Amino acid sequence: MGEVTGFLDYGRELPSRRPVAIRLRDWKEVYEPFPEESVRHQGARCMDCGIPFCHEGCPLGNLIPEWNDLVYRGNWSEAIERLHATNNFPEFTGRLCPAPCEGSCVLGINAEPVTIERIEVEIAERAWSEGWVRPADRIAPTGKRVAVVGSGPAGLAAAQQLTRAGHAVVVFERAERPGGLLRYGIPEFKMEKAVLDRRLDQLVAEGVEFRCGVSVGAPDPSVPFACSPDVAVVAPDALVDEFDAVVLAGGATLPRDLSVPGRDLDGIHRAMDYLKPSNLVQEGSLAASPISAEGRHVVIIGGGDTGADCLGTAHRQGALAVHQLEIMPRPPDRRGADNPWPTWPVVLRTSAAHEEGGDRLYSVTTTAFVGDPEGRVRALCGEEVELAEDDAGRPTFRPVPGSAFELPCELVLLAMGFLGAERTGVVADLGLEVDARGSVVADPSWATNVEGVFVCGDMTRGQSLIVWAIAEGRSAASSVDRYLMGGTALPAPIEPGRLALR
Repeated sequence: MGEVTGFLDYGRELPSRRPVAIRLRDWKEVYEPFPEESVRHQGARCMDCGIPFCHEGCPLGNLIPEWNDLVYRGNWSEAIERLHATNNFPEFTGRLCPAPCEGSCVLGINAEPVTIERIEVEIAERAWSEGWVRPADRIAPTGKRVAVVGSGPAGLAAAQQLTRAGHAVVVFERAERPGGLLRYGIPEFKMEKAVLDRRLDQLVAEGVEFRCGVSVGAPDPSVPFACSPDVAVVAPDALVDEFDAVVLAGGATLPRDLSVPGRDLDGIHRAMDYLKPSNLVQEGSLAASPISAEGRHVVIIGGGDTGADCLGTAHRQGALAVHQLEIMPRPPDRRGADNPWPTWPVVLRTSAAHEEGGDRLYSVTTTAFVGDPEGRVRALCGEEVELAEDDAGRPTFRPVPGSAFELPCELVLLAMGFLGAERTGVVADLGLEVDARGSVVADPSWATNVEGVFVCGDMTRGQSLIVWAIAEGRSAASSVDRYLMGGTALPAPIEPGRLALR
């Protein structure tokens, strides 16, 4: 700890967001540059605690106090080395992770936590600008070939780790370009795709081969957003025969739908069917999105990050008005007595997209959609609900009498989360075991019930955070390397004994 009284001398500070009126005219990231002196002051707030609970909050085991102190001292080159020691993609997590490390920061007991996530971004960006991020030197090849299915954060982390262990790695991606949700689910204003592409260039330079527009097993027609229009299909058993090991990192892509009267009306879309074409437009692969909020009243059903992504996108497309519906009650502004540190703080969070406009409605549910004579949605019918318990003592939602309402809308976006891995395609073809939550079952070494086939990320965990995806990709790579070579030097941030915590 460089400055003993840093947490007393400096308050928590984040970079300013660009003015709403300006940033809504483009799709660039919303934050202004953060002066180096301000970043170093934030690093000085870290107390290098005797027991750094931030380590427990971070699935990657990031060496947070170490690189905070290095930033405070201005030693940026060593800071990126410590950061890369545990995290392949700090520029992704620093932008997209909700920062469970900050929720467990000791300073957060009675003050504002250290801005860990922002410091992480600043270290990564400084390293890229200085040219310190270079392809790792290749080691002697092992002669082993590994297929990675899926190029989201879990697949990319596994691919990079296995390549650095000397294996020949081929990543199969059924979409047009690699990146998974990093490319097609995350809007530009949260992470510009140049940030992703420069890291992909590093992986290619290290020896990773990407085969895009290739689906391992027939794609599920209920998730059309996931595939390239001219996708080719590879039989999963042929992949198992061709490669020495297969790592499945296909994500939890099966969307939760809403079964209410009027669901089949035109103008009601799942979030990813809306977000992907918008991202394709921004990268120049599509002239215009077939789903636009321009000039429309929009309703977003779901109050999570995906809903916020839809909200910011609708603002930039020129929506007339946006309502975001959430079935849960409004979170408190501060931790409640039943939500003590170091548990994850269940508090109201306001993203940049919420700052830009729109109304959030809590404790409401949708009961029906109303259409016009042409078969397009024109209104949403809903009612307020309250939390209750059923006869078995399980939480449920009870309608509030007399609370029915109607919202005009010409566009409805369903952002209610995902139900696990797709059951068709590779899962069905290989006969993979699936649990009650719809996730592919893995043993403590990330192995499935099929010899030589491993799984990691949301495909086995269920819908989760980017930091968990990277951690599981790194851990699965370690297990695969051990399976192929009898031992491994690759780190495994998630030890087998912690698998029960998933």
